[in-house]
Amino acid sequence: MFSQETRDIIYNGLWKQNPGIIQLLGLCPLLAISSNVVNALSLGLATTLVMAVASGSVALIRNVIPHEIRIPAFVLIIAALVTVVELVMHAWMHALYIVLGVFIPLITTNCIVLARVEAFASKRSTAHSVLDASMMGLGLTGVLVVLGGMREIVGKGTLFSGIDLALGPMATDWVIPVIPDYQGLLLAILPPGAFIGLGLLIALRNWMQERGAG
Repeated sequence: MFSQETRDIIYNGLWKQNPGIIQLLGLCPLLAISSNVVNALSLGLATTLVMAVASGSVALIRNVIPHEIRIPAFVLIIAALVTVVELVMHAWMHALYIVLGVFIPLITTNCIVLARVEAFASKRSTAHSVLDASMMGLGLTGVLVVLGGMREIVGKGTLFSGIDLALGPMATDWVIPVIPDYQGLLLAILPPGAFIGLGLLIALRNWMQERGAG
């Protein structure tokens, strides 16, 4: 159904070259926002959207952008898309926008986004560029969500805390009390918990890779 190149792009983005646990790109938002699942998923999807549209746009016009100004042109395209995402969230998800704060506009300077535009989209077809950016973004989102879930369960004993910020008051009851009457572990939702959690995920991935190779 899919060509070998397409399968390779999907596999690389989701697993082999995952930006969160292999390339270790964009660690600042990865560690800062992953205190719960909702924040992690929101930032991950926003980043994925920007990556996919930016890569598709660059692939379309790559032959008309002078080589000498390609980086400023790429940044300008990314910044315009981030501004659109920021304004949409500000208008319709204001509470979540406040929580994510500066990390939404900082998508512009996220090295994952610019790296895929420069390394892939500027040299490949539009379809493959969009697919590559989408898979890399989803790979990052997966790491964000898993890390956010780990930290939220250990730190608060819940899942989907703060979902009402994204979906409104109707979603307040959607919070899942994984560990009822749990007092929480503050370390998990502080920056040290993010480093510990990410280290565990990297170790797990390496163990799985070695076991599969063996």
